[in-house]
Amino acid sequence: MSGVSKTSALAEEGGNQCRKRSHLSANNDQCSKRTKLDDMSANEKKSNFSMLNPSSNGTIKTTSSSMNKPGATTKKLVIKNFKSKPNLPENYQETTWSKLREAVIAIQTSKAIAYSLEELYQAVENMCSHKMASQLYVNLTNLVEAHVKSNIEQFLSESMDRQVFLKRMDDCWRAHCRQMIMIRSIFLYLDRTYVLQNPSIHSIWDMGLDLFRHHIAMNTLIQTRTVDGLLLLIERERGGDAVDISLLKSLLRMLSDLQIYQDAFEHKFLQATERLYAAEGQRLMRELAVPQYLAHVEKRLREENERLLHYLDPCTKWQLIHTIERQLLSEHLTGILSKGLETLMDGPRLHDLTTLYNLFSRVKELGLNELCNHFNAYIKKKGRTIVIEPERDKTMVAELLEFKEQLDNVVNTCFQRNDRFLYSMREAFEYFINQRQNKPAELIAKFVDLKLRAGNKEATEEELERLLDKIMVLFRFIHGKDVFEAFYKKDLAKRLLVGKSASVDAEKSMLSKLKQECGGGFTCKLEGMFKDMELSKDINITYKQHLAATSEGGGLELSVYILTMGFWPTYPPAEVRLPAELTRHQDHFAKFYLAKHSGRKLQWQATLGHCVLRAHFAQGNKELQVSLFQALVLLLFNDGDNLSFEEIKTATNIEEGELRRTLQSLACGKARVLLKAPRGRDVRDDDHFSFHADFTNKLFRIKINQIQMKETSEEQKATEERVFQDRQYQIDAAIVRVMKMRKALSHNLLISELYNQLKFPVKPADLKKRIESLIDRDYMERDKDNPNQYNYVA
Repeated sequence: MSGVSKTSALAEEGGNQCRKRSHLSANNDQCSKRTKLDDMSANEKKSNFSMLNPSSNGTIKTTSSSMNKPGATTKKLVIKNFKSKPNLPENYQETTWSKLREAVIAIQTSKAIAYSLEELYQAVENMCSHKMASQLYVNLTNLVEAHVKSNIEQFLSESMDRQVFLKRMDDCWRAHCRQMIMIRSIFLYLDRTYVLQNPSIHSIWDMGLDLFRHHIAMNTLIQTRTVDGLLLLIERERGGDAVDISLLKSLLRMLSDLQIYQDAFEHKFLQATERLYAAEGQRLMRELAVPQYLAHVEKRLREENERLLHYLDPCTKWQLIHTIERQLLSEHLTGILSKGLETLMDGPRLHDLTTLYNLFSRVKELGLNELCNHFNAYIKKKGRTIVIEPERDKTMVAELLEFKEQLDNVVNTCFQRNDRFLYSMREAFEYFINQRQNKPAELIAKFVDLKLRAGNKEATEEELERLLDKIMVLFRFIHGKDVFEAFYKKDLAKRLLVGKSASVDAEKSMLSKLKQECGGGFTCKLEGMFKDMELSKDINITYKQHLAATSEGGGLELSVYILTMGFWPTYPPAEVRLPAELTRHQDHFAKFYLAKHSGRKLQWQATLGHCVLRAHFAQGNKELQVSLFQALVLLLFNDGDNLSFEEIKTATNIEEGELRRTLQSLACGKARVLLKAPRGRDVRDDDHFSFHADFTNKLFRIKINQIQMKETSEEQKATEERVFQDRQYQIDAAIVRVMKMRKALSHNLLISELYNQLKFPVKPADLKKRIESLIDRDYMERDKDNPNQYNYVA
């Protein structure tokens, strides 16, 4: 052949080039290798063409060392095909197919194959190389189809047990898969050449699946019995029976591989699931308590997720879980909450509430909306019960704080601090705490007073601070903050004047919280009270220095608090007869003070005074810490041992009701320094009192508490009256402010604007009265043409 001779010449030429450069050892080896080409046969030389670099046009280029020289030319070799192809033996196709058919049948019948796999693979390759692939594919398809058809009969027996049927189906499917894997390995060359070049035909594996699907899986009777058997197994497994999970997994994987899972199985499976859980939900809602029902729902969801993990197709997950959530939760949201939320909240049963929240959050928006609405209704119902009942007034604030802490714990722990529940809780608190007008504000103020008194030793500074923070949360909910201010101011005055405050730091901390919440205008009077107390201390120090310099002190120590009238609560004046020595000291202090602050007026408040008396008893001397009224009564017994009620009243000029309480505290309390005849709890007009010389007590300084009336009578009414009066002034100011800005306004718009500006609850009738009052005082007038219109009078 011409191609071979050209190669030989090139080799010789290369050899000559090598001999010219024999001084290089590397070139010597190359020359020896290339000279061997002369002795090679044509076929051997042909096999060495792979050592050369083929070009795109079929020519072969080679480069020798001579090409680097000037004037050297490139040599080309052209390879041509055989003039005629080798001939196959006669009947090659029939003989080879017979051999392959025998091997396939051996695989299908689980017998030994008579030929080696290499020989069979080579046979397939030869047939494909000689354009027999199409017929080979058809023959193989027919052979596999015949085998698949032969397996149908075993599934058509009506008397076969379902378990046996499913097992036989699984065995048939597994065997078919094994066979197709073996067959594909033999016909792999056919799969990778002919099938790839013809996209319209299936791969050998897909062809096997298609035949199994068409002839067996899609058979109406076989498919029905298979799916019904699978559903029965799943139903038994849901009922708690032990079933063959591997069989379920294998058959469901078969349906997925055959691409009939959704059409043949999934729809029926979801229908069966819906029927099962619909009936179960109705039954268990009647039989179980809510915690048990929630635990059951959680268990069912967990079980179904395990089924998805173990044998169900993942594509079923969303519809399956959605079906369970709908039948066990969505259909029973209201029933679950109405039946059990109150019980869970009263506990509170935190684990069950967490389960409830997690399950309801699965039902998209509807679940948490329902839970939030019932949560809100529960808070309003429970809170209103605490607030509205007068017999619970003593414990109202403590119960509200405990209730709020319980709800905070539930929202933080169980409801994942969901903003929706936080807002709902605040709205519910604001609603029920204002159902009883003014009273919660008053009781919160009194509760703060109780906690800030000196006798409150149950809490450390840190605990007291945390408690004040909690109280401020309740304070934010009340509308009548001016009521709180009035009672808080009255109680603060008592704590400051009598020295009962537990901690100045705690007092100022509370003041700071109120200022931060309501602004400086709300606390300016309270801050003025503290300023008065500090100035009074300085005045007393100066006064004592003045007494020391003038030697006018005598045996009595006098401390005076100078109170600015606008800052402090209004106290009713009480004209009482003081001992001459005390009157002299008062006059002396007034002279001293007015000399420093001319133009001011002093008014003594006897109701706020307190004294320390030295008393001489048979068993020793004591110091009695008493109010001014108690001191005036006790000082009378320096001049007489037995006095009647009328004599005491005439000598002291104390108001009758106040005198009765004062005598009751001295003669009927724990520290009885006076004896009353006749004995009894009440003080009558004909009672007589004597000094109790044999009084004993282990303490040296004894505090005798003043018995006061309950604050539901005069004091409380007076405070409420002051609040009402202040509100009228605020309404008047708001009306004038709005009218001055707008000049003219209709009645409805004025009322609406006032509601926006006023921070306390007010009725339309009250606003109308204040408008009429301002019209009478010529601050505004009705429009002449429109009676419903108001005009501002400049």
